[in-house]
Amino acid sequence: MKFSELELEPEVFDGLDAMNFVEMTPVQEHTIPVILSGRDIIGCAQTGTGKTAAYTLPLLNRLTIEGNPDNVVKSLIIVPTRELAQQIDMQFQGFSYFLPVSTTVVYGGGDGKGWEVQKRGMLMGADVVIATPGRLIAHLTNSGVDLSHVECLILDEADRMLDMGFSDDIMKIISYLPKERQTIMFSATLPPKIRELARTILNDPAEVTIAVSKPNEAISQSAYICYESQKLGIVREMFAEPKDTKTIIFSSSKQKTKELAHVLKRMKFNVAAMHSDLEQSQREEVILNFKNNKVDILVATDIVARGIDIEDIGLVVNYDVPHDPEDYIHRIGRTARAAATGAAVTLVCQEEQGKFHRIEKFMEREVEKTPLPESVGEGPAYTPEAFERKGRGGRSGRSRGGAKRGRGRSDKPRGENKKATPAPEKVTSPEKAPVKATAPEGTSAVKSQEGGTKRRRHRGGRHHRRKPANATPQE
Repeated sequence: MKFSELELEPEVFDGLDAMNFVEMTPVQEHTIPVILSGRDIIGCAQTGTGKTAAYTLPLLNRLTIEGNPDNVVKSLIIVPTRELAQQIDMQFQGFSYFLPVSTTVVYGGGDGKGWEVQKRGMLMGADVVIATPGRLIAHLTNSGVDLSHVECLILDEADRMLDMGFSDDIMKIISYLPKERQTIMFSATLPPKIRELARTILNDPAEVTIAVSKPNEAISQSAYICYESQKLGIVREMFAEPKDTKTIIFSSSKQKTKELAHVLKRMKFNVAAMHSDLEQSQREEVILNFKNNKVDILVATDIVARGIDIEDIGLVVNYDVPHDPEDYIHRIGRTARAAATGAAVTLVCQEEQGKFHRIEKFMEREVEKTPLPESVGEGPAYTPEAFERKGRGGRSGRSRGGAKRGRGRSDKPRGENKKATPAPEKVTSPEKAPVKATAPEGTSAVKSQEGGTKRRRHRGGRHHRRKPANATPQE
């Protein structure tokens, strides 16, 4: 289905034409008409399927029709990380290039100047506020921000926000909003806690499910079964020859991230580390350098597993097996964006075999096991059942003190035994690769400033502006 078939305002079509967006992805095709109708919706789609545009375009269309004569905050988008907030803002800038729409990005980690810019933007009545939960609550408490006129609430990556412990923060923010509003929720997975949240805050929602919890079929997955002491040697062998594509290496700890980056730098690679010890300005510089090909290999903790849309990542390496199958899906989802292909390699030591086997069962497929390089020696046998038994309730089958339960005791999500709630109406789509727009993904033409408010000229002035040079990511 083409965007031209939608009932959008001419100014919105102008933005689509400038961005060279022609054909919709499956998630856009099934959600945009529902959102345009004003109905609440819960959408389940993996990253890289174009879900950001799925709610950005209907929201811009609504703002174009209604305007904002009272200069109030009309729309609120809540996201788990500042990186995702910045990315969404970039997409708004691209699509709203010919529209008088303003956005304010609200997140922590900046200086006092950033706080004041965010506060001023919201008090002036930004059309769209894109915020992380903690920082927004701080402004609601201290800045006198008024959200009583919000007509559209969007929760992006809702499952991630709940995993990060933002459930209470989300409910507190919602208490500041009017009950009469349109609520849109997007999540990569639909565990019981997400369905409970949807039941609480959505009104008779439609449900759209696209490729639920399954990796993109365009990703070639493989694994090395090894000892922990062999992992560094495997990485050295993997990168003995330069790669012709961007690579992300995920590690479970900041210390390993720093060590890996140091080893690869000594091998003369253009590498950078990304972890929570970095200041916000340093993180932004690392991401920018990675996007602009000044950095070829990014070694990172899960801080970038979600919400960062970067072109041309051909390889993802899991130096450690992630704790949850969903985290594995999101890590490897950094590659094979849109219609591209990519590879994902996981290093699995003995203690991680149980976790990796649960990932295989979750995906309902066996990942190919690659023989170890001769230089690192032989590895252990793959016997995940033995380590799964150890992983439940402690190494010897008992928790210390006999009181606490380990997280690995059961594969059943928390809340599984709670009273079931009626499922919302479903609109399903067969799993298929998302359709790529005719223009490659890229950054928007208008550079985002921290926490800034962007005002667009009114319709009459659009012919005096140049079209944006690059396309915005469809994520």
